[in-house]
Amino acid sequence: MRKQITFFTISILMIASGCTPFYQLINISPSTKLKKINFSTTEANPTYHFYYSDTLHNIYLRELRQAYKLDSMTDNIDDEFEKIKIILDWAHLQWEHNGGNNPSKPDALTILKEAKSGKKFRCVEYGIVTSSALNSIGITARVLGIKTRDVERVKYGAGHVVSEVYSTSYNKWIFMDPQFNVIPVLNGEPLNAVEFQNAIMKDRDNLKLINRQGEVTTENFNNYINWVAKYLFYFDVLFDQRVGNEPNYESINGMTKITLVPIGEKEPKIFQRRSKIDYSFYTNSLNDFYRRPK
Repeated sequence: MRKQITFFTISILMIASGCTPFYQLINISPSTKLKKINFSTTEANPTYHFYYSDTLHNIYLRELRQAYKLDSMTDNIDDEFEKIKIILDWAHLQWEHNGGNNPSKPDALTILKEAKSGKKFRCVEYGIVTSSALNSIGITARVLGIKTRDVERVKYGAGHVVSEVYSTSYNKWIFMDPQFNVIPVLNGEPLNAVEFQNAIMKDRDNLKLINRQGEVTTENFNNYINWVAKYLFYFDVLFDQRVGNEPNYESINGMTKITLVPIGEKEPKIFQRRSKIDYSFYTNSLNDFYRRPK
């Protein structure tokens, strides 16, 4: 039997008991209040460079592809978007979610090996495995961090991790959440993370969530949207998304990430009260964040 979105049972019980508003009041958990956000389309900053794995010559990705027969799952499929959904579905089914468990090493082969032994992992690991698996079959993907607008103030639950994949068919980045096996689509076009937030705010009636099996149920749609929307405020990615045997990982002037910040909003410098964010550039420009991979 396929996994279903079940964590909402706990959330509903919390809301019914009145404890969710209390925790939000004392800044333990994030606010669910949504806010309209905007970004600029200024010219991309030439200082920023992104690095992606060379699929053909990357021994690590070849091992991943062959060990889990990812090529045989997708070789006979001509449609790129269908390949993306196949890999998303496969990654979603590799383990049950556990928000407090870390792998011994944060790479796809280690995560999958430990999952086979019965371990369960976080959203982070879903993002890593899905992105690596897509890269292994020649489709560029990256791990995407999404954070709430009160990321500095709350103590828990201020971040979530997903994947974004670059589709040459649609000529754009596409948001995908492998923990829940969903891709947002509006009027037949898959959305990136920023477009997803905009659709939730402005056009929810026409928004859909899909996966390899088709459109998710109305119940699962509402549950997921009500949960994920608060995270679609700050967005960050590593400049260097390479894995395995690639040479020295790159940073830019000592910074390893770039964070997309809505116009007029504060640049977050602390994560959940205690962890400094001193490794990221900040930008308001969609052209910095969503440039076509080379």
